Amino acid sequence: MIPPIASRFVAGETPAELLEHARQLEARGVRTICNRLGEHYERPEPAIEDRDAYCELLTDIANAGLGACVSVKPSQIGLGIGEATFRENLAVIVDQAAEHDQFVWIDMEDHSTTDVTLDAYAEHAAEYERVGVCIQANLKRTPEDLHRLADLPGKVRLVKGAYDEPAAIAHREKSRVNEAYRDCLDLVFEEFDGGIAVGSHDPAMIEHAIERHDEFGTEFEIQMLMGVREEAQVELAEEYDVWQYAPYGGKWLSYFSRRAMERKENLAFALRAVAGR
Repeated sequence: MIPPIASRFVAGETPAELLEHARQLEARGVRTICNRLGEHYERPEPAIEDRDAYCELLTDIANAGLGACVSVKPSQIGLGIGEATFRENLAVIVDQAAEHDQFVWIDMEDHSTTDVTLDAYAEHAAEYERVGVCIQANLKRTPEDLHRLADLPGKVRLVKGAYDEPAAIAHREKSRVNEAYRDCLDLVFEEFDGGIAVGSHDPAMIEHAIERHDEFGTEFEIQMLMGVREEAQVELAEEYDVWQYAPYGGKWLSYFSRRAMERKENLAFALRAVAGR
């Protein structure tokens, strides 16, 4: 059983529990981005297991008639084994999604994975537009990456970035990260035709995105984590397209521990969320 402190952030251990969470959430106007817990595999067996689990989940979502989608981590489906393994497993998942006309997000991990992740995304977006990729505003390279992605038909999820990256390649001060995030929002709303996902819980950033939407008319959606500002998610869904990123699976302890310990800000964030702040 998942303890209360973790169950706030994890939708359950089984696909059935996840789908029930998605069903309840959808009834409140918020759709679900489903992520099976697991990452940093160095052997092919668990990567294949999770690949197949995503394929089954896509079928279950379609059969349930839900408006949910999935989001996969590159290291979960073989990047730690090799780029070829990652690409092969991702292709299987995207093919399964295409069979059901469903959406697949590709999560972004630390800076060492950026190039291979963007290359894989660009390849699939050129052939199947219902794919998306996460971009981290704290990386100094991100504006250049966004210019590269502007003309692709997929979606981009813009987040601040949770990894503790070196100062040589990333903004580390909170104020500078916030400034970079605003600059990236300005860029995507002005240069993209659509396909923008604002991945943030920060009311100031969401308001900035809404202002840019009102100015440029660019379509966008808002994405937040399960367990964080959930009432705000429902309220925003009355006017905007809102998605909740909901992890599930048996690896909840390692997920919760790693997210809390990666950076001190993450731990403080989790504690504030549990306290309802």
